[in-house]
Amino acid sequence: MLIVTSNEIPGHRIDAVFGEVMGLTVRSRDIGSQMLAGFRSLGGGELPEMTKALYESRQEVMARMVNEAQQRGANAIVAMRFDTSEMGTNWTEVCAYGTAVYVLPLGEGEPGATGQSVYLTKTATQQPAQPTQPQQSAQQPAQQQQFTPQTPPAQPHQF
Repeated sequence: MLIVTSNEIPGHRIDAVFGEVMGLTVRSRDIGSQMLAGFRSLGGGELPEMTKALYESRQEVMARMVNEAQQRGANAIVAMRFDTSEMGTNWTEVCAYGTAVYVLPLGEGEPGATGQSVYLTKTATQQPAQPTQPQQSAQQPAQQQQFTPQTPPAQPHQF
């Protein structure tokens, strides 16, 4: 999933807009971490316990936002933002939100194409074709065969 804070993605065309998506969590502060952070704040500097909690919260809300976008059929999120606020004395709300979209990379020669989008369009057209089942002859019974794109289809034995 491509996630950007801009309203557009260079080298891509927004083909569909699925609307706002978000991830949300409300965390209570661990009393032990809060006391330790209080002592550390007396000397100034970073509070590693609080930094870790905020980082984990942001990762969690990003995953929830991406999940919601994927459920709607999006392959990108534009205008992504974080929002945090205090709720009471011990609770912190962390929210990630953006607009779920479906984007198409622009190919070579299209206005606005970038090196990355040209690369993406070329690699998409070079994907191997899906294998097909071999033709069954009238004398051979039909066999159940399963194929995967990585394995070429087995040819029927000729006796």
